[in-house]
Amino acid sequence: MKKRVYLRICLCLTVLLFTGCGVQNTVGEQVTGSSTETISESELPVEIQESKDTQAFLDTEVMTESTEILPKQESPTVTIVMVGDMLMHTAVNDSGKQEDGSYNYDHLFTNVQTKIQEADLALVNQEVIISGRDAGLKGYPRFNSAYELGDSLVKAGFDVVLHATNHAMDMGREGLLRCVSFWEETYPWMDVVGIYDDEASAGEICIREVEGIRIAILNYTYGTNGIALPKDMPYAVDLWDEDAIRADIALAREQADFIIVCPHWGTEYVFEETKKQKKWAQFLADEGVDLCIGTHPHVIEPVKWVTGKDGNEMLVYYSIGNFINATSGTASGVSSRMLGAMAQVTITMEENQCEIKEYDALPLVAHVEKKGPISTYFLQDYTEELAQKHYMTKADPDNFSLTYLWELYDRVIGDLHP
Repeated sequence: MKKRVYLRICLCLTVLLFTGCGVQNTVGEQVTGSSTETISESELPVEIQESKDTQAFLDTEVMTESTEILPKQESPTVTIVMVGDMLMHTAVNDSGKQEDGSYNYDHLFTNVQTKIQEADLALVNQEVIISGRDAGLKGYPRFNSAYELGDSLVKAGFDVVLHATNHAMDMGREGLLRCVSFWEETYPWMDVVGIYDDEASAGEICIREVEGIRIAILNYTYGTNGIALPKDMPYAVDLWDEDAIRADIALAREQADFIIVCPHWGTEYVFEETKKQKKWAQFLADEGVDLCIGTHPHVIEPVKWVTGKDGNEMLVYYSIGNFINATSGTASGVSSRMLGAMAQVTITMEENQCEIKEYDALPLVAHVEKKGPISTYFLQDYTEELAQKHYMTKADPDNFSLTYLWELYDRVIGDLHP
């Protein structure tokens, strides 16, 4: 910012003239008509007092630079969170029924929604189709959930709903269309990825711009439990096809600064990534994907970095497990299905290059009582008292406990930043 000092001096002199004083011709001396009056230097304008050569200020336009020290601008950052499978078993579906006959699923998210709402971008893997109660609520093996579940997902703070799962076709063509229609008509601002009702939508890349950073989100499933896609809708579900994915990633790279791929992959109830998962992860890293968050195994799997062929570093969560479920299994080890994780990643833009700044996997536990509350907690907030009420103490008594959950998390994921 520049200050024109000479203007301030002129203004001071003008004031002197209008108050009946003459113009200075020497420092400390003032001319009024034919008489000379001496004034003290302290009465002079500040600018003149501070000048070593007052006449130079009057004869010459003097510019001084005032350097304004601005705070260093921080690089834009975005916090992303994602939770795993919304596995709506019969007990979870039924938990939404209220005394007046209406349905509400807010309770599923009550204990974790603050973190979801605080995030700049929140994703959820909607494991099962949402085709509405009119089509009949259904649990395993061919699921269907109420539209009210969608209402609660929105209220919880999610921005992107991932629907490319092996259960996407459980209710057939009609169920898929009803699901897409629900989202489009009720929450048109929500991004729904992985299922489509027309070819044009299927060809678009989901891009969310947050804090000036453009983020692409892609979602694919290994299959649909043997249920074929409608013959006239081969685009209905994003299936794993490397040629198609390669083209999608190339298009995403043209439009976005950061690419997330959420694959529905792996083997159920296995705590380590399979050879196929490793192969697919390497493919994604080679193609330039920045972040990969996997679902489907219904248990947690490791978090690792994968280096692509051109040196691209991709962070991969092989599986973040279930967010909610109420499996009816009673065998030893089924307790592991109650432990999930919330992926939490902070990205930043540095010199036009988007990169991962921080990351974590926050352990979650799906709390289910046989005739009581169903909700998900952060494991750090879960108590021994709650654990003793969990129905897994009866279904898997040799394993389920607060200690077991922590030990399993530490064994599979552990300290991500040793």
